[in-house]
Amino acid sequence: MTQPSSVQNSISAPARIADADEALSLDELQLAARNHGMPLEALQYDVTPPGLHYLLVHYDIPFVDPATWRLAVTGHVARELTLDLAALRSMPRQTRRVTFECAGNGRARLSPRPISQPWLTEAVGTAEWTGVPLAAVLAEAGVLPGAVDVAFTGADHGVERGVEQDYARSLHLSDAVDGEVLLADEMNRAPLPPQHGAPVRLVAPGWYGMAQVKWLQRITVMDRPFDGFQNVTAYRLKKGDEAGDPVTRILPRALMVPPGFPDFMSRIRIVDRGRHTLRGRAWSGWAPITRVEVSTDSGASWGDAELDPADPGVGRWAWRKWSLDWDVAAEGRTELLCRATDELGHVQPVDQPWNRQGMANNMVQRIPVFVRS
Repeated sequence: MTQPSSVQNSISAPARIADADEALSLDELQLAARNHGMPLEALQYDVTPPGLHYLLVHYDIPFVDPATWRLAVTGHVARELTLDLAALRSMPRQTRRVTFECAGNGRARLSPRPISQPWLTEAVGTAEWTGVPLAAVLAEAGVLPGAVDVAFTGADHGVERGVEQDYARSLHLSDAVDGEVLLADEMNRAPLPPQHGAPVRLVAPGWYGMAQVKWLQRITVMDRPFDGFQNVTAYRLKKGDEAGDPVTRILPRALMVPPGFPDFMSRIRIVDRGRHTLRGRAWSGWAPITRVEVSTDSGASWGDAELDPADPGVGRWAWRKWSLDWDVAAEGRTELLCRATDELGHVQPVDQPWNRQGMANNMVQRIPVFVRS
């Protein structure tokens, strides 16, 4: 694992909060151009096509030759391993349908705005990932007693807040060996695309996107907590300069397919009077979704949407459909909102859950609508 090193802050500026009424910077626009969200009309797909699935790349998309790629499994293990693609693919394989969401989704809607990738609500997607369970590879290596964390290092290299590093994240050993985590080399039954981590990436169902390490090159079993930058400095829930709590699993969220058709610039939706069926998806990384509520009057009142039956063949890690019939009588402007509740009682907030890095903001979606006669 490449060890982080310091780089002067004139090259990599420290994180900060935008000043009041400060516009998006060229740096933020550059990030927004390199990364992309999922158009919300793509919520209609059960499985998101790879080109529509959200994408966040911290540094560059590395070129990794599948013929020479190797995965090293090292650290607190009985047998260190070096696996090529053929060896990995010879192991028993599984496919899981998993909804991913970036931990920074919703950041640009916060006030004051944390300066970073300016996501609105579209940093999501659901794909079918195929690969080898991580637990099988760790069993082959033989995890020794006293192991605590498992660190995953990708081939993407860059500088963040003055620290030069390979992108690396960890999972606690209990999460790593639970049988759900995959070393995936296929997306939607096709070879993994380069931008999504080819030839092999980590898929940790239920976790925010920062845990889904792409271009995987090393797995390190550790007998102490991992203290890499992306765990202890980035991806923290904090109000000020305190250490804060780590970002972990995805909080519940419902999103709606925007009804009608949009104005080009404002994206305000235009609908006719009459009956409309509002549709969307909801998910949580903590527990299954049990309720979706919709407001058609800017949050003044709420009604329960109908949830599609859970499909046991799909599994618990994919988003769930919901729908609600909306009878529109009055002309003029309104705002549509939706919120989800999961089995553990987590509910989406109407007001912003502000934190300094703009992480895990699951504030409800708001869709401005103009009803015409």
